[in-house]
Order: sequence, then structure tokens, then C-alpha cells
Amino acid sequence: MGFFDKLKLGLQRTKQLLQTDVRDLFKSGDILDDDKLEQFEARLIRTDIGVAAAEAIIGELRKKHFGRTVVLPEIWGTIKDTLREILCGTDGASWDPNRPLSPLKMSEQKPTVILITGVNGVGKTTSIAKISKLLRSQGLTVMLAAGDTFRAAAVEQLTMWAQRLGCPIVTRPSGTDPASVAFAGCEEALKEGVDVLLIDTAGRLHNQANLMKELEKIRRVVDKKIPGAPHECLLVIDATTGQNGLNQAEHFSKAANCTGIILAKLDGTAKGGVTVAIRQRMGIPVKYVGVGEQIDDLELFNPDNFVDALFDDVG
Repeated sequence: MGFFDKLKLGLQRTKQLLQTDVRDLFKSGDILDDDKLEQFEARLIRTDIGVAAAEAIIGELRKKHFGRTVVLPEIWGTIKDTLREILCGTDGASWDPNRPLSPLKMSEQKPTVILITGVNGVGKTTSIAKISKLLRSQGLTVMLAAGDTFRAAAVEQLTMWAQRLGCPIVTRPSGTDPASVAFAGCEEALKEGVDVLLIDTAGRLHNQANLMKELEKIRRVVDKKIPGAPHECLLVIDATTGQNGLNQAEHFSKAANCTGIILAKLDGTAKGGVTVAIRQRMGIPVKYVGVGEQIDDLELFNPDNFVDALFDDVG
């Protein structure tokens, strides 16, 4: 199964929510009125697409089709175009459908340092393994730094993945200051001349002020050793959390200056619309999506593929 097919499968429950009785709602030949638009807006919000995104879509439908005879292909064309514009954000002018919108920002000098963060249980360690595999498949050398020193199991799990992937890893004993692990990782990455250093951090709740301060400390320490680093700070969000994921993005963005999202566990959720809400409200692009538990089930996010997977059989 190709990645697009996996994406379609992963978005199936979201699609089902959107498409329940949609053909009854938008019947060819009817006049598009307020009642139909209000009902469709409610359906959009139910997918966790967000109120603002739903309003933007309804606004475009109203502007282009209100009071006119419903022509289904035109209706769905407007919806898809609006979603693409939201997902492309400020980068829309440079959007190339054959190239992912938001690839990683790579440093001109080795290493590129990427900080990975997120709350407990979102699939952070697995996402690090997946992105490591993806980068290595592109011919890049990758090193890991196990900064989640609060849980010995986290270091063990990341070490296991490093061994499977053939990536060197920097670890320290349980309880070590995470910032010192990040610093050691930078030193080792510079010494070995690797292309990319991925730094794991402890899973944390966004309302834990002390842990947020720890993230800020890690950023300062890394920048001191490698000026300009981290070059990316990726927040892993569990797609099944829906709008709560948006709250996570807001808080983590302030503490860690997040530059992108890894949307994990998109398979089997009815809340895939949170992808749109994050992009519109936060201005943070979704850079990777995960649609399965296998090591290869992660790819750069492509807005066209996402929209097509969501609406491929409507109209």
C-alpha cells in the first residue's frame, strides 16, 4: 500500500463524518441557502477543523455560490481550494504541487539540530525513529541525543531504535540535566561531522511551567554550542486529541518556538481536521504526518495529497 493510500485510509473516519448525508444536503438543482450552509458548517466543525477554518470555507461558498443552483463539482471545488489555501499559509505563493510545502530547514554548516518535543504518550519516540529512517533514506547521517532523562524506559526505547537504524546515540544516566545531554549531543555531532542531530526531550504537559522553562534552557544551551541551533523545533501531536492538540501547539510554541508539527496517529481518527486548525490559527506548518505504526509510515506533509485524500470521492 502506497503512502497516499495509507493517508486515505487514515482519514477515512474524518471523511465519513464529512460525507454523512452530504449528498442529501447538497442536491444538484437545489438553491444554496442559509440552512444548507449552517448545517454544513456544523459538520465541518465536528471534524475538529476549527471554527475559523469552517467560517472561511462557508464564507467562500457564500461568496461564490449563495442563491445559485447547486452544482456539486463546483461546490466541492471551492471547498478544496479554500482548504489548500489555508494549509499552504504564507508559503502559498511558492507552493509547488510536486514538492512538499514545508521540508526541514537545513543548516548550511553541519550539523542541522532538530529538537523534538511533545506531551506524554503522543508517539514522540516512534516519530523520532521514523524521521531518522526518512533522513537516512535521503543519504543523510543522523545522530540521536536521548534528552528524556526522567524515564529510563524512554532512553532504552530510543537506544533500541538507534541500534536498529544504525544511528549513533548520546545518552546519560537517569536524572541527568536534559540540557547537559543536549550539549553533549551537540559536541559529539560536531566531532563526528554528522548531518543531522535529533534531540529528544521529556514528554510533558503544556501547563507544567517548570518543564516549559527546561525547554527554554535546552534551547539556550544548544544555541551556545552551535549558534543558530536548534534549526527546527518539531512538536509531535497525537491527531486523536483533536482541538486539544491545538492548545498544545499554542503553549509549546511559546516555550520552544516550534517551527513545525509532526502529526502522529492520523490513522483511525475522526479528528484529522485539526491539521487545518493548527495551520490556520498558529501559522505552524504540519511538516510530517504519520499514518501507521511501521517505521516507513511517515512522510513530508503535502497539502494537495491531504485535501485529495479527504475529498477524493465526493461530488
